[in-house]
Amino acid sequence: MDILVVGSGGREHAIIRKLKESPKANTIYCAPGNGGISKDAVCVPVPVMDIPGMVALAKEKKVGMVFVAPDDPLAAGMVDAMEAEGIPAFGPRANAAIIEASKVFSKNLMKKYGIPTAGYEVFSDPSEAASYIEKKGSFPIVVKADGLALGKGVLICQNLEEAKKALHEIMEDKVFGASGNQVVVEEFITGPEVSVLAFTDGHCVKPMVSSMDHKRALDGDKGLNTGGMGTISPNPYYTGTVAEECMKTIFLPTIEAMQKEGRPFKGCLYFGLMLTKGGPKVIEYNSRFGDPETQVVLPRLKTDFVDVLMAVIEERLEAQPVEWSEESCACVVMASGGYPGKYDKGIPIEGLDENGQIEGATVYHAGTLCQNGQFLTNGGRVLGITALGNNLEEALDKAYSAVEKINWKDVHFRRDIGRR
Repeated sequence: MDILVVGSGGREHAIIRKLKESPKANTIYCAPGNGGISKDAVCVPVPVMDIPGMVALAKEKKVGMVFVAPDDPLAAGMVDAMEAEGIPAFGPRANAAIIEASKVFSKNLMKKYGIPTAGYEVFSDPSEAASYIEKKGSFPIVVKADGLALGKGVLICQNLEEAKKALHEIMEDKVFGASGNQVVVEEFITGPEVSVLAFTDGHCVKPMVSSMDHKRALDGDKGLNTGGMGTISPNPYYTGTVAEECMKTIFLPTIEAMQKEGRPFKGCLYFGLMLTKGGPKVIEYNSRFGDPETQVVLPRLKTDFVDVLMAVIEERLEAQPVEWSEESCACVVMASGGYPGKYDKGIPIEGLDENGQIEGATVYHAGTLCQNGQFLTNGGRVLGITALGNNLEEALDKAYSAVEKINWKDVHFRRDIGRR
């Protein structure tokens, strides 16, 4: 079948590279795609949020499946629109994508169904939120914008002054737009973080291999929060015992809760977990493959990706085997200088071959343009340099060896991915 992938980042490139391994995939289209993706798929300049345009493209190309990868079009109902036209689409409908699109919804869902998460309160008035925090007097405390905010709507506040500033920015300055109409004020919990993506058809849930993201911009987990500076898989803290507990207390209860709410979740559900002294707790849900977690999880998938996706779409996941490699995988994100703040674009990248790759590793393109055969930077996170190995050390060595061969002006990357 021909397949259309919606999106333009490193996650989409990883999805396309995995789809290409399947003998069932013919032409792969990507809208809008990027410079690196254009070497693996036919890129079509339809914006991610243009739902009518995307439906028209899927019909024109007569694709057998549409893979909606980013959060915004999922929350806006792109899967619903495809299904209404009889086009098979991978991803949750809008009424299920709300599990990511509204933190208030997801926290209330967890409270209602007894799914372990941090204690919280919801506010739509900044002064009420501030007096609650002041009265509580316990720091650090977490302030979260309710809606989608490009992974940047969560602020950890060390004192009352920081909390008031966060509330002002989110709820009054509206730095995240309407996403800040409500906030969740949450207790600060500690422990190792684990990301687990899971295939689910609304009834059955099959977790993928675990991963660990590195969110901070600088070595030693310092600096500003980013969309992710690198990942490793498996996560060393996620043991078989922990996995069993998560399945029993978090994964299955979440799928069942969404069923009971009349919002069956089909697609990839991302569980952001913290392994606290009191057991695993949910920090967040995402309604799609994570970025850059996808870049280390999908390379370990042994089963035909198209088979798994179609089993999810057709609600027969229970009968579909999903097998994983025992190898480790590491991804180091190479970013523009200044990211996640201001940065320049259009800088020539040195060291890549004509397909945007490098020997000994896979290069997933997140923010690149290709002009006259030259790759240029075109985003904050530019490349994800990824390698498999027999163990984590080997995977990291291969990834960092490849990183050293790539360069551009003011390139920035962390040198301590996986070193915790």
